[in-house]
This record gives sequence, structure tokens and C-alpha cells, in this order.
Amino acid sequence: MKLFQQLLVAGATMSLMAPIAAQASDVVNLEEMSSYSRSKKSSSRLDSKTFINEVSEDIAKLKGRVDGLEAQQNNFEAGAFSSTTSMDGKAAFWIGAYDGGDKIGDTENVETGYIYQMNLNTSFTGDDNLYVRLKAGDVGGTESSDPSIWDNPTVYHIETKDTNDSLKLDKAWYTFPIGDDITAFVGPRIENYYMYITPSIYQPGVLKSMKLGGNSNFGASTDVGYGFKYENDAGFGFASNIVSKGADGLEGHLGKTDDSKWDTQVAYTTDRWHVSATLSNQQGWGSQGYNATSKADGLADGNGEDATGYAFRAYWKPDESGTATPEISVGYDIRSADDAVSSGEPKESDSYFVGLTWRDIFQADDRIGFAVTQPLKITECNGTCSSPDVDPFVWEAYYAFRPNDSMEIRPAVFGGSDVYNDTEDDIFGAVLTTMFKF
Repeated sequence: MKLFQQLLVAGATMSLMAPIAAQASDVVNLEEMSSYSRSKKSSSRLDSKTFINEVSEDIAKLKGRVDGLEAQQNNFEAGAFSSTTSMDGKAAFWIGAYDGGDKIGDTENVETGYIYQMNLNTSFTGDDNLYVRLKAGDVGGTESSDPSIWDNPTVYHIETKDTNDSLKLDKAWYTFPIGDDITAFVGPRIENYYMYITPSIYQPGVLKSMKLGGNSNFGASTDVGYGFKYENDAGFGFASNIVSKGADGLEGHLGKTDDSKWDTQVAYTTDRWHVSATLSNQQGWGSQGYNATSKADGLADGNGEDATGYAFRAYWKPDESGTATPEISVGYDIRSADDAVSSGEPKESDSYFVGLTWRDIFQADDRIGFAVTQPLKITECNGTCSSPDVDPFVWEAYYAFRPNDSMEIRPAVFGGSDVYNDTEDDIFGAVLTTMFKF
């Protein structure tokens, strides 16, 4: 941002210099100085002392005007952009081909997509932070009659955002400390997991279903939210937060028809490993689709129906990178419908995840990733299930490397069976993603 500030100030300085220069030419006019002696009586003498006194007065006046210019410049610079605001961002371009998934998209296709993201961080006290994210993106198949597979459940691309090329506010929240160990969050556009203690270190190569150690019970939605997390030096942590979809709508915050999710997490983290358990109280929450079958995604979805979720996470990493021993991330989720009373209605579902990462294998900062997950599927109904759920399975493998400090190239392949609705939902694909960070 310093370059941006300097360009603004330079323009303002040039516009202000012209009138000052004109004034300066009036103050120190060489022609008037040369005719100075002619304007005096013949008996007067122009000595060096007289000249010094006169010029000193003129220089003092000029210095006063320059000081005034500097003050105006400083005021302009301070108003142009806050010195406590920083910006970074990224852009991602990708092209991918897939075959299968008949029930969630075309049988086969090649599509492209992109995202552009700006992150603005502003501190007012030195310890707090106002975070605002602006994002634009596009992906093929925006019409309902021609859906994009990359914008569908289970195979949703991790770098997909469809705004029809419009740059929009995507996230906004404020964090501030309470004492030494507590961080508080509040914002109009936030998701639960931004207020967690980090539950997984696996970085997905292409599929959003692999995020957070299996993106099922952590199913996200960007809405009004607030919460806090506590972390001490001994490694113990505790977090609690709530996100409400109806808080800025007619449903009202925590009203009877509001869709909300209240998560409470207990965690223990060291330099090399982590374990955590998260209790999720959900009212009408239907954002599990990133990693769930059609039936499991619809469990307790809408009309104020309640569900309870349990998410268990752990990870471990070796002492050194660059060896055959990978980082390991695991997750297991259970989600139960609290109001399943009809005969044959789905009541219980579960999911699991395993992710492996090898770092610095061929060059510094590269990584090899491989992960598998069983999306949330129905395991129990109220009585006998009216129809059994599919047996889903999804996997991905990728290699990410950096040609330079600001770029990452990430080829990936992925696949799965019965991934969403029925046995025809088998899928296989390949994607090349290029990331630019600035």
C-alpha cells in the first residue's frame, strides 16, 4: 500500500506546487533585486549587510510557505488511506475435465473458472482487527438447466465462486482481545469455522469436501455471527460461536423459523499434534451439502427442525518435512435429527475423513496430498428406512509446487462412487489450478 499512497501524494503535491512556485517567484525576483540599487537615492549605498537582511526575510517567508505545503501534503496523505490498513489477495485460474456424475451434472465436460480475492485488514488499537474480503469469480453452467458440476455437492471446487464477474463483499467481521487468552468475533458476514481452533492441517487440492478434515458437520454458510475462542500457552483451547441466517431477515435472530448453528469446541494443540471435539446445535441448518448424500443433507433441513452434530478431529505431523513420513489428518462426524418421528424418516448419519500430506519432497515448499472421505450418509431411520441410502466414497490426489514465491501450480485428480443420490453418481476428473498471491 505504500506505493499506492505515494502515487496519491505525488499527484496532490504536483497540483499544489504550481501556485507555490508562482508565489516563490514573487518573493525572490531576481530582476527586482538587480534594480534594487536604482530605486534608492544616489546617496544610499547597498552593502552586503543590507542584502543579507532583505534576502533572509524573503527566504523566511518562502520557508513558511513550504512548511504550509508539507502540512497540506501530510493531511492529504493521512486522509487518502489509513496507515494501519494492509491489503493482500490472490487470484486462481483453473481448467478441469470430468466424466460421470449423471445425476448432478453433465455426463462429461471440460470447464474453466476463476476467482479474484482482496483481503483488507485494519487495526484501530494495535490488538484488534477489522477484516473485509472482496471477491469476484465465474464458473460455467450458471443456468439451472445447465448446472456446473464444480458448483454441485461433493465435487465442489475449493476455488469456486460464481458472482458473474462482479466484485462483491464476501466476508466481514471484527476481532478484538479480551485479556491475554481470549479472542472475540462479531460480524455481518462470517462462518462458524473462522472462529474455531484450527481442526485440520490438510489443504485440499481441488475438492471443498476435504476441507476442515471433512466438510460435513462443519458445513458452512456465510451469515451474521459472533463468538469467542480461548487458547492458553499450555495448549488447551475452548471456542463457542453462533451463525444465524435469519438475523438480517424477516425470520429474526434465533427466531422459530431462523436457520442457525451454534458450535462449541474443546481442543488441545501442541507443535506437532492436535485433538478436538465439537458439539453442533443446528436449527433448520442445511449447509452440509459439500460432503453429504442427498438424504443426509436433507436430514432436519428447514421448518425449524433441529439436529445435533458431533465432530471429532485430530492431526499429527513429523519432526521434519521432506521425508517419506506424511502429515496425517483424520475426522469423524455424527449428525442426528432431533425431530425424526415419522416412520421410515432418516434419523442418524455419519462421515469419516483421512488426509495425508508430504511436504518439501522434490523442492522447497512443494506438497503432495492424498485424501479420502465418506460423505455424510444415513445410517439409521425411525424404524425401517423407507429406502436405503447410497454408500458414498470420494478421493483426491494432487501435487502443488511453486515456480516462485507468489505462484502455485496444482495439478490434481479426483474420483468417487455413489457420491450423492444413487449408484449412477460415479465420478472421475482432473483439474489444473494456478494460484497467484500478492
